[in-house]
Amino acid sequence: MLNNSDLILVAGATGGVGQLVVAKLLEKNLSVRALTRNKSKAEKMFNDQVDIVVGDIRYPDTLKRAIENVTHIICCTGTTAFPSQRWDFANFFEAKNSPQIVDSEGVKNLILATSKNIKRFVFVSSCGVLRKDKLPFNILNTFGVLDAKLSAEKALEQSVLSYTIIRPGRLIDGPYTSYDLNTLLRAKTDGKKGIILGTGDTLNGDTSRIDVASACVECLNYEVTINKAFDIINSGERSPVINWEKLFSEIS
Repeated sequence: MLNNSDLILVAGATGGVGQLVVAKLLEKNLSVRALTRNKSKAEKMFNDQVDIVVGDIRYPDTLKRAIENVTHIICCTGTTAFPSQRWDFANFFEAKNSPQIVDSEGVKNLILATSKNIKRFVFVSSCGVLRKDKLPFNILNTFGVLDAKLSAEKALEQSVLSYTIIRPGRLIDGPYTSYDLNTLLRAKTDGKKGIILGTGDTLNGDTSRIDVASACVECLNYEVTINKAFDIINSGERSPVINWEKLFSEIS
């Protein structure tokens, strides 16, 4: 159970899911440390309400300050599945931000830097990591993003850390990167569909970034989610109030 003495590090804090995770942690009056490459962007977004640490999961020597005294880590880092400006090309064969470098090696760097005494390491992965040879995931994996996510999952499972792996479907709602913290705190899903959790990478569908962020935070309150990987999509009728305890208990 999260409490006021906890310090939660959010890696990828200014990304589409990460910034919503930060907002939801702040809603609960929890202490948050944001790991970011862009200090000015984080300062503008979070309005001095979080501890901002400049670092880069691609470079292990930049992570020491970030992980000091943290009790939980929520890793929302990631790059695009297909080549884009975000890949930061030197040339086609030398992308500094490719899935292999960010989603695999970078996450592994963060895992290795993390103290074994941490209470939980939450990793946002992807639906399809176990179905990479089947449509539509074989197309999504054309440039290896699912290979990279699965590699990071395995590293986390083989570590000594207590972990939770969250596998969303195609992300909808947002991203909200042009908004300020006040807007993030008011963010509501535009979808009218409920939340479905599953195990074994069997679900297909869209997933609200807001619901992914909520799952990242809420799973920290329940022991049944320790050392588990679960899928999350939106489907069916949405309840006025989401009962996370019930949802998690059904996949335990």
